[in-house]
Amino acid sequence: MKVIEAVSTIAGKYFAVWVILTSVIAFLIPEPFLGLGGYITILLGVVMFGMGLTLKAVDFKIIFTKPIPVLIGVCAQFIIMPTVAFLIAKLLNLPAELAAGLVLLGCVPGGTASNVMVYLAKGNVPLSIAMTSVSTLLAPIMTPLLLLLLAGQWMPVDPVAMFKSIIQVIILPIILGLAIKKFFPVAVEKSLTVLPLISVAAIITIVSAVVSGNAATIAASGFLIFTAVMLHNGFGLLLGYFAAKVLGQDEVNRRAISIEVGMQNSGLGVALATAHFGPLAALPSVLAAAWHNISGPILATYWSKKPAESSEKEVPVRPVSARL
Repeated sequence: MKVIEAVSTIAGKYFAVWVILTSVIAFLIPEPFLGLGGYITILLGVVMFGMGLTLKAVDFKIIFTKPIPVLIGVCAQFIIMPTVAFLIAKLLNLPAELAAGLVLLGCVPGGTASNVMVYLAKGNVPLSIAMTSVSTLLAPIMTPLLLLLLAGQWMPVDPVAMFKSIIQVIILPIILGLAIKKFFPVAVEKSLTVLPLISVAAIITIVSAVVSGNAATIAASGFLIFTAVMLHNGFGLLLGYFAAKVLGQDEVNRRAISIEVGMQNSGLGVALATAHFGPLAALPSVLAAAWHNISGPILATYWSKKPAESSEKEVPVRPVSARL
């Protein structure tokens, strides 16, 4: 068991490395990975099930005790990222399917990897976890509506079908995880150290499936797509920080909101794009899975060396090692 735990720790610590390495291999040798596309939805459900296992009541306490930072962060998430994605798609004149895919990436909720990045950046971890949880729970409503509003000019959007997809691959697995944790707390507690390994394996499998299926397109227009993803992420981090600053948040909250806004649930983006738009539309989310886990650690390392003043008392933070 200790060996598995050690492997799991390494898997989570070097997540970005595994994503990049897998992407390169799947791009150069796509054939072995081509059959994995049919498992994308199931694999994302596994990741979200793991999220359900790690959630605790304390994660939602800040929503009721200090709701303003959460409200600011979640509103920034669903305003900044979709708008920036739409503008970038227009300015770069992306092909229809890629434009819809980038806007989809902007409309999904925050990813769980952001919680670890906020921890490393000395930001407000409870705020980050609350933002991830709230934006994820709002996703069945917000993501289809935003896509209908912003992406409909490029691809047909069926908000009802997308609502059902998000319920199936996000909400139900989280509820199942919460239920199992409620009835089998001891077994779940023992398994938490293995979760990063399972989540990393699921996500790199998703990435390999999409990259292998779109190797030719990546070769033809990969630089353009990667530029769009980098700009999207960079503006998200920057505007998230300054939105929090303008609205009077202290430094620890600014860091949490910045990272939470800038890092999206790229796995959900891949699953929804593949199911509703086509495999090409999944490319922005695939590249984001790699890039967000490069830019996030870079920013977190920079901030970790700078003191962060908080207007509130320091509170103990539970470990986030079980999260990606």
